[in-house]
Amino acid sequence: MMFNLKNHAKLALAYFLFAAVLGTVLRFYISVKIPADYRYIVHAHSHIALLGWVYMALTTLLYMLYLNKQGRDKEYRILFWFTQFTLVGMLLSFPFQGYALFSIIFSTLFLFASYWFTWFFINNVPASYKNTCSYRCVKFALWYMVLSSLGPWVLGGVTATLGPESVWYRLAIYFYLHFQYNGWMILALLGILFYTLEENNVQIPKRSFKHFFWSMNLGAVLTFFLSTLWTKPSEVLFILGAMGAVLQIMAFVILLKAFSKSRIMLSDVFSPFQKSILLTTTIILAMKMTLQLLSAIPYFSNLAATITDFVIGYLHWTFLGVTTLGLFLFLEYYKLLQLPKKVYFVYILGFIATEGLIFYKGIMAWQKAPLLEGYFEILALASMAVPLSLLFMLAINLRPLR
Repeated sequence: MMFNLKNHAKLALAYFLFAAVLGTVLRFYISVKIPADYRYIVHAHSHIALLGWVYMALTTLLYMLYLNKQGRDKEYRILFWFTQFTLVGMLLSFPFQGYALFSIIFSTLFLFASYWFTWFFINNVPASYKNTCSYRCVKFALWYMVLSSLGPWVLGGVTATLGPESVWYRLAIYFYLHFQYNGWMILALLGILFYTLEENNVQIPKRSFKHFFWSMNLGAVLTFFLSTLWTKPSEVLFILGAMGAVLQIMAFVILLKAFSKSRIMLSDVFSPFQKSILLTTTIILAMKMTLQLLSAIPYFSNLAATITDFVIGYLHWTFLGVTTLGLFLFLEYYKLLQLPKKVYFVYILGFIATEGLIFYKGIMAWQKAPLLEGYFEILALASMAVPLSLLFMLAINLRPLR
């Protein structure tokens, strides 16, 4: 099954390449005439990035770590191909029609595929894993994924009754995105990290894990209120959102303290290159949590609500930074993908350059200052580094073994 799982990881990477190419096309819209609907490309880009790349990579890792020896290959293969049917359907429908009949059908079928995977995973995990720190994180991550799907279900009703200009339309989208990245993705990656440490006999004190776990989860729920602050709600929601952001920072600090005591053992688990990816991911996650806390301050929440570049930059910081680097680390560690150093550094360079330019535009809008001449062309060209790095990575992983 290992060879098949390597193919699954390569397919996830191919979806990421498609999403990155679509993202680069979006960046060229201002400077080049492109005969396609901008909003349709945005929908295709976001769906394939989240569901093709992140979902596929995470579920491939989870199957390999927990279920690969359980003799469930046939069931998993059926689930896998059904999921591909939904993803390819979205890839072929969203760019040409946006949210319409076929794209809605395929994205709805994908939700059922994700529920199927959750049921399949939880019901087939061996009993020996049930009380581990890693499994507790992964199980909650999967429930967050299921919870996030309430957003798309509500979206249809809101669109039909109140219209896409309604406050509830945006709230449904933010609900989905929040529990995807603050629940499902980050907690699943932390679960895989704990699994890796447990397999190498690196144990975190039970009391530390308990404090981390509940701080992280309560924080994940409460920080959703930060996504509602643009509606100018009562002060209570500001306070709840701030509490959530503080709780997640507390969880992060608890984890860092626990890991600092096992630094020598961590060196035995990861190679120097893998440790550098882990360190980079940790720094990006710390900055993400800092930005999250800042958004609880009314002045900054109003800033984020009025300047969309800050929101776009934050989302890309989370998905292209925290989530993708975490996936690169574990796919490389478990030998599902080869991650050449030079290609990795091209990706990092593209990520830092584009993030810097996006936040720069937001700051210029904030300060009411003019943009650098040729800004949009520079951003579009810088964006090409990400799909180029992924293309090289995919080509290297598709080479036949000698």
